[in-house]
Amino acid sequence: MSFCKDCISGVRHEGTPTGKIQKIGGVDTYVALPESDYPKDKAILYLPDVLGLSFKNAQLLADDFAKNGFQVYIPDYLNGDYVPPDFLGSNFDLNSWLGKHGADKTRPPLDKVVNALKEKGITTFGATGYCFGGRYVFDLAFDNVIKVAVVSHPSLLQVPEDLEKYSKTNVPLLINSCEVDSAYGPERQAIGDQLLGGGKFAPGYKRTYWPGCTHGFAVRGDISNPQVKEGREGAFKASVEWFIQYL
Repeated sequence: MSFCKDCISGVRHEGTPTGKIQKIGGVDTYVALPESDYPKDKAILYLPDVLGLSFKNAQLLADDFAKNGFQVYIPDYLNGDYVPPDFLGSNFDLNSWLGKHGADKTRPPLDKVVNALKEKGITTFGATGYCFGGRYVFDLAFDNVIKVAVVSHPSLLQVPEDLEKYSKTNVPLLINSCEVDSAYGPERQAIGDQLLGGGKFAPGYKRTYWPGCTHGFAVRGDISNPQVKEGREGAFKASVEWFIQYL
């Protein structure tokens, strides 16, 4: 399975992250907490794309989720080996990078963070994954680790196999999709709708669709473009509403 060029293209957004990187279960983790009171037993796992923990856009989105009342954790499941932001739009060899970041390397640190958070009293998890991270949201749902799932322009999914497998879970699923996406484009979107939509998936299924947007729009889109700005903000709003409803 290969990546598309849009997996490392995009625009860095303005703003100053307010969360902090802490060691959780021995793993570097970006932590964003609400300023007001919040449920201490619930948390969102933010699973970033290949740009990883340190990408400012991801940190800003985690902060925004926290502003909506959720404690949020971005685990460094890439073990510090992520694509630097300086490679945005470059010819970086993602397929070579992917070969060194299989589940055998990336899932263990993620599990360490989850287990450490459970020890702190967190009993209920939601997860939001972008591109590469979408793969892991599906896997966490398959393993009954999370209660709620959100993926935005997911990659590395096997279609229809993963969608068929997902239909056997009890984890509500929101997919934020877009017009131009070689990883989860119109054909795959239609398969997902056919398998999970129309009330077929009782736990809950929704897919948003944003015209004029390309893969990566929800975290790296050029918000100077009105359609992309609408898509990014709309996908975030839908994600928050999904967590409010099901987490």
